[in-house]
Amino acid sequence: MREARLLALIGPAVTMRVPALSLHDGPPLFSRHGKLPGEHLLAADYAKLTEAQRGGLASAMARFYAELHAMDQDRFAAAGAGEVSPWLAPEDALRRAWPVLPETLRAFAERTAAAWAALPPDPLGTRFGYFDGHGWNMAFDHARGVLNGLYDFADAGFGPLHREFIYSDWVDPDLTTRIVTAYGRLTGRRLDRARIHLLSVALRLSELGQYADDPSHAPAMVRTLVDWSGRKVPGDSILAPPGLALDACQS
Repeated sequence: MREARLLALIGPAVTMRVPALSLHDGPPLFSRHGKLPGEHLLAADYAKLTEAQRGGLASAMARFYAELHAMDQDRFAAAGAGEVSPWLAPEDALRRAWPVLPETLRAFAERTAAAWAALPPDPLGTRFGYFDGHGWNMAFDHARGVLNGLYDFADAGFGPLHREFIYSDWVDPDLTTRIVTAYGRLTGRRLDRARIHLLSVALRLSELGQYADDPSHAPAMVRTLVDWSGRKVPGDSILAPPGLALDACQS
């Protein structure tokens, strides 16, 4: 019911297509909406896109975020929006993840948890956002190479602005960098790409801690963290976990 109320506000205010939910009392209570045409956009799919298609996708996502963040925040609160779901605390995530962490990954996890714990409040504050903009929630037209729309707004709420931009890292960090750059041009807001990278790793560590006791999920979470341990931190920032290589591409 809350998602339907939020989408009723968002749909008319953004260029991006989003679901138009209609509620039915039932029983049971359920919602219905027309399907947005398209499929998921995964990392392997993104690698096949042309430069123009990547730029178009980033521009569409950046415009969506800019339009969403410009909306009246009080209207979302009145519609029932709350804070985004919290993550595990850094020390708790590290403690829970420790038994399943490969020894070669423990130093990286410790550095990440320390940098995460020391992270100051978001300099751009809190906004209502989508907080789920990854490829599994995209209706992407692979034949044309364009994004038709976004769906699944169950996680939308109020949260730190930089956290909004971490989810496209699941598709490719290149997409995130492009979105951040385009968003900056549209809004004048300067986002710290290194902070976004750190938050991306922090979420992976938090999820590993959450699922460490689940043999059906933990191995995949470990593999994801291993993958991210070898990636360069964008930008030259004190927020980067010590010891990681830095890449000069801050936006």
